[in-house]
Amino acid sequence: MPSPSAEDTSVQQQERPVVRPTDQDEVAAAGSELFGGRVGRWARLGGGPLTPVRVVALVMIGMFALGMVQKIPCYEWAWFRGATSQYTHACYSDIPHLFLGRGFADGLIPYFDRLSGDMQYLEYPVLTGVFMQVAAWLTLTPESDPIQQREQMYWMVNAGMLMICAVIIAVCTVRTHRRRPWDGLLVALAPAFALTATINWDLLAVALTAAAMLMWSRGRVLAFGLLIGLATAAKLYPVLLLGPLLVLCWRAGRWREFSTALLGAGAAWLVVNLPVMLYAPEGWRKFYTFSQERPIDFGSFWLVITQRTGKPIDVETVNSASVVLMVVLCAGIAGLALTAARRPRFAQLAFLVVAAFILTNKVYSPQYVLWLIPLAVLARPRWRDFLIWQACEVMYFLGIWFYLAYTSGGDKHQGLPQEGYQLAIALHLLGTLYLCVLVVRDILLPEKDPVRKDGSDDPSGGVLDGSPDAFVLPPGGRSSGHTAPTATGPQVEWGASHTRDG
Repeated sequence: MPSPSAEDTSVQQQERPVVRPTDQDEVAAAGSELFGGRVGRWARLGGGPLTPVRVVALVMIGMFALGMVQKIPCYEWAWFRGATSQYTHACYSDIPHLFLGRGFADGLIPYFDRLSGDMQYLEYPVLTGVFMQVAAWLTLTPESDPIQQREQMYWMVNAGMLMICAVIIAVCTVRTHRRRPWDGLLVALAPAFALTATINWDLLAVALTAAAMLMWSRGRVLAFGLLIGLATAAKLYPVLLLGPLLVLCWRAGRWREFSTALLGAGAAWLVVNLPVMLYAPEGWRKFYTFSQERPIDFGSFWLVITQRTGKPIDVETVNSASVVLMVVLCAGIAGLALTAARRPRFAQLAFLVVAAFILTNKVYSPQYVLWLIPLAVLARPRWRDFLIWQACEVMYFLGIWFYLAYTSGGDKHQGLPQEGYQLAIALHLLGTLYLCVLVVRDILLPEKDPVRKDGSDDPSGGVLDGSPDAFVLPPGGRSSGHTAPTATGPQVEWGASHTRDG
């Protein structure tokens, strides 16, 4: 059976109804009672100004603002009066501290100007450094003002820029699965998102990755590659998405599309990095050397091992072991993708690979959860499982700050002792593994996959959606060329309204 043409797919998308979470998800249905209950049979969905895109964007802005409110104790005083207070209030952020600590307050140029102190150059990828520098230029407080006021303004400017990134993430998630626009509420309402959004600059890479996923879902292969290249220039993890894409394109025989995406990613990454590589090589290398030399740090199972045994592990040993574990897990994911009876969805494999990287890494900063949230929503949009995972991440968020309060508070020991922090790490690891197990189960048993229950194949798969298999390993067997059913719904446009009788 031949693959459906773009015109045929477009017609199907317009004819298929939008999936209502309250009809399929018992937790979403129970939560809807706060707003009047499930949608009625004769309700007119999408009419008027409150389209799914707009609703999700507004909810994201509201939740982001609540996250900013949670930082008020630090904004007003705790960032500037010793270390312990910002931990006991769980409102720490790197942003104000690095304004002075990385030379932005003094007008130094990242990567080109040497810093005083132990960190000689900015230890972030180039595009993130550009983001930080633009925020410094927009911080218009005079140099004569007290440094506290300038740090406050720098954080506020960054928060405004990061809020734009957050809205982009939510809107892209809404539009990636066209028939499931309301899944974007999972991103917007994720408590860990609001709590960690302004700790660091990770939202820039997450926004570019979410936009890349949207482009791939629309078949815009080159745009996907360019955005992934830019995202990798802001944070390393987005390059991992090319691995699942390689395996899926291999199985579907879509080598041309993968090559286009790969070349686009490489070109975009080089455009950003090459000028700094050529004219400030030492500063450019700092991110990579810092990542290699960084010792075992917070949040990793490696830290639990060293604390429980009392024996330090050499950094090179940890680096090598982490790489080996990551390679083994990626090989397992590739094997799963090539042997599954039905080709996995792109979002499922993308989530598993990024989760594997997080689980095996020697450090887990609390804002790293932002990498997984949009991918988790696309991979398994079930409210119960998502909220269980989020509860584990919130507990870890509180655990790391209370542990730092305990260790930095002197004899007061105000906070969480080492054993309690190890429990928080275990919760984070178990919560992430729980979601991974469910995604693997959905791959092996597609009838359990909430996205495929309505007959859809891979709504975020773009050219892979409904494409026949060209190569399958046992036990899946070689495909007969049958095309998986494609059933996607009406496209959710930016701000556009569409009406459908319920």
